Amino acid sequence: MEIKNVGVVGCGIMGSGIAQVCAQSGYNITISEISDEVLNKGLKSIETILTRSVDKGRISRQDRESVLALIKGTTNMEDFSDCELVIEAATEDLDIKKGIFSTLDKVCPRHTILATNTSVLSVSDMAAVTGRPEKVIGIHFSNPVPVMKIVEMIKTIVTSESTVEISKQFCESLGKTVVITKDLPGFISGRIFTPFVLNAIRLVEADIAKPEDIDTIFRLGAGHPMGPLETADLVGIDIIYNAASAIYDELKDPQYLPPQLMKKMVTMGWLGRKTGKGFYTYPEGKS
Repeated sequence: MEIKNVGVVGCGIMGSGIAQVCAQSGYNITISEISDEVLNKGLKSIETILTRSVDKGRISRQDRESVLALIKGTTNMEDFSDCELVIEAATEDLDIKKGIFSTLDKVCPRHTILATNTSVLSVSDMAAVTGRPEKVIGIHFSNPVPVMKIVEMIKTIVTSESTVEISKQFCESLGKTVVITKDLPGFISGRIFTPFVLNAIRLVEADIAKPEDIDTIFRLGAGHPMGPLETADLVGIDIIYNAASAIYDELKDPQYLPPQLMKKMVTMGWLGRKTGKGFYTYPEGKS
């Protein structure tokens, strides 16, 4: 099956990034959101990022216009009816995702592959609400999608080999390297990355080290482009909190239990760059 039309459910940070890289690779994109307000905010972020790329000489103004012309926004999931692949990038809530997959199963043709960008949740649980579990797969992009080159592909016990192969070829056409993993809590990246970040937060919580000192050690000592707390602010404190909680609920392993400091930050709305305050403070409009 040749993929020409790609659907993306969710126009937040991940969804808009996925839509952008797919359009830059020549795919026709339909991206949905729950309201025009949220949709327009996401589409505007794509336009802003592409404009910055023009200003920096990375792409031409004509390229920018060509990419934007390939992206169509909608609030009606019926508009996914001509897609060969739909990637769900909604909030990390299993009930919400299952509802989306149930709807997509009714809307999309039987040949359409349904994928989830989840970083921790069970792909099998989403596949089970459809009539095509063999065509359901996890395609987990890393944030920020236009920059990071890795895709974690999650194969369930019923995902067909043809679904895996078509999905792998699609991701490679975006310039991504694909790693295939089993459908287990946290997959590969979440199982390793989550305790790493939580332990950094525990050091701050115990007043053992300051965020900037922890991040400096990993940037200069381990060669990481960003330290764990800078990364947490970029990804979103709430995103990591919910992911850690989901893994802990499945495994009951205390290394995945979010620290109290993290819970309080989420309660206060200190979610990182997107709110202007996390482990660091970000000037308005500079996130």
